[in-house]
Amino acid sequence: MKNRKKLTLFNDPIYGFITIPNALVFDLIEHTYFQRLRRITQMGMSYLVFPGAHHTRFHHALGCMHLMQKAVQVLRYKGIVISSEEEEALYVAILLHDIGHGPFSHALEHSLVTGVDHEQISLQFMEALNKNFNERLTLAISIFNDSYPRKFLHQLVSGQLDMDRLDYLKRDSFYTGASEGNINSERLISMLNVANDELVVESKAIYSVEKFLVARRLMYWSVYLHKTGLAAEQVLIRVLQRAKELISKGDQLQASEPLMFFLKRDSDVFEQEALAHFARMDDHDIIQALKGWCDHKDPVLSKLSNMILDRDLPKVKLKNKKPKNAEVDKKREALAKAWGISMEDTNYFIFDGKVTNRAYRSDSENINLLSKNGKLIDVAKASDQLNLKALTQEVTKHYLCYPKAKHY
Repeated sequence: MKNRKKLTLFNDPIYGFITIPNALVFDLIEHTYFQRLRRITQMGMSYLVFPGAHHTRFHHALGCMHLMQKAVQVLRYKGIVISSEEEEALYVAILLHDIGHGPFSHALEHSLVTGVDHEQISLQFMEALNKNFNERLTLAISIFNDSYPRKFLHQLVSGQLDMDRLDYLKRDSFYTGASEGNINSERLISMLNVANDELVVESKAIYSVEKFLVARRLMYWSVYLHKTGLAAEQVLIRVLQRAKELISKGDQLQASEPLMFFLKRDSDVFEQEALAHFARMDDHDIIQALKGWCDHKDPVLSKLSNMILDRDLPKVKLKNKKPKNAEVDKKREALAKAWGISMEDTNYFIFDGKVTNRAYRSDSENINLLSKNGKLIDVAKASDQLNLKALTQEVTKHYLCYPKAKHY
């Protein structure tokens, strides 16, 4: 740990000044693992749709910690006992909850790193940091992985109304300019309480909860699952898949050492060596590789790389039903003929899939409202908004991506 005066404030465009609560949190922020989050965009490829969406996981983590400080203050004021050790553990757990994200957030999980998701990688980072910090993260880890007996502490970190969601909706709304997600996180936090060891919301905040759930639904369809952003992420996944395929056949590709480690790797076991390389990899490794691959002799890799760098993305059609195989095959045949590539290689440029969205997962964990007489009721049942129950239903949309007509 660095032996010098600790900084105490960050100036955040959403909340104003964010205070660092103690030396442990400061030293975690200073650590190379956490500083890497400055180079990981919060919203992946969404900046190709929303030019302002260049904020990072670093921004988001600090915002979550700030909201957690507010939540602890509110709950203590209402008589909920939270020890100083639990308080520190909450700050650490929420600060590090996204530390396992890779370059461009979710894209890497489906291409280079297999068999493990970012939550598991976050846990491995936390365990590694725990060794470096003399086991001071042990309680934070137990809260993070929900093994600590006080359930509401975990819900503050990961739940239906956790600090993660309260920050990213407001923050992503600000940076994208999509006003649909501009929730009143301060109001929601001020109405939090605990009943039967679970996080609840006081009933007078019902309309704020309704706004939160509706905002979440709108942000997913209009921002997070925007068809152009979706296409860009799928193209990036295929770039990395193609690169990995070429390397497995003995082709020479330019890439940074950490990225090359994962391009050559075929194991699903995320061991310490993988964690060490992962900790050195960020968005810049991917962009640097794409720039080098634009002129590669392989037409598939070069075309895919140029698609992202030049924002010359595939056309996307969203449908309620899966595209017919005949429709997809016809497009593949036409592309293979126009570009002189194999039918197999057309799969990199013409592909379909589906996205799902459920704003409120009442089947796994309810958002309960606490009335003045102590009675608890699910917000979907208490609400007079008929569409709130509809938000508990999973909605599926199918997409078909293919090159634009000008490329044929």
